[in-house]
Amino acid sequence: MSLIKLREITKDYQLGKTWVHALRGIDLTIDTSEIIAVMGPSGSGKSTLLHIVGCLDIPSAGTAQIEDIATESLNERQLVRLRGEKIGFVFQTFNLVATLSAQANVELPMIFQRVSRSRRAQRAAELLAKVGLSDRAKHRPNELSGGERQRVSLARALANDPDIILADEPTGNLDSESGNTVMELLKRLKNEEGKTVIVVTHDPEVAAFAERVITLRDGLIVKEKLND
Repeated sequence: MSLIKLREITKDYQLGKTWVHALRGIDLTIDTSEIIAVMGPSGSGKSTLLHIVGCLDIPSAGTAQIEDIATESLNERQLVRLRGEKIGFVFQTFNLVATLSAQANVELPMIFQRVSRSRRAQRAAELLAKVGLSDRAKHRPNELSGGERQRVSLARALANDPDIILADEPTGNLDSESGNTVMELLKRLKNEEGKTVIVVTHDPEVAAFAERVITLRDGLIVKEKLND
């Protein structure tokens, strides 16, 4: 079943006196419980595409639908609610709060969804166990390795049980072993829990985890292939 539908998506923005045409007419359908990789050189539109799917931005033209909801028709409050309920984010730089423990970082998204304190604590503990970090729950980010920080970031992305996980270069700051661990976790979430996973990457080894690879260049999809 189609979960995400992009039709004739364009995105233009002004950088100084110059207009940048980041996306130039993207058509893309992503199914429930699919893992895809988005590749392409810097400036090809990968992050812009991820931001539109993630309701962090709206298209200049075209329609972007999540579960048949046209996101460009929503106001900011509605976009925030949709993000909070449907989408989890994993970033290359982890984006953890340095002063908080791993447990508290995972609890953060649930605070914004007004989850009770006891349920937050229980859910965070369950998620840290899922990513193999129960014994690191009280550690702050600077006490964790890069791979551990990214696994905390993944646990945080799962806090509100989203249908969609968006991962922007999730292995970019990790060694090969840690990167493979993160990708195996994402693949397991797709296979065991039916999550839809979209990964932006420059790394062919990361893209190999995906079922489908989309290649962008100059704001256009120039190649699409299925992995064996």
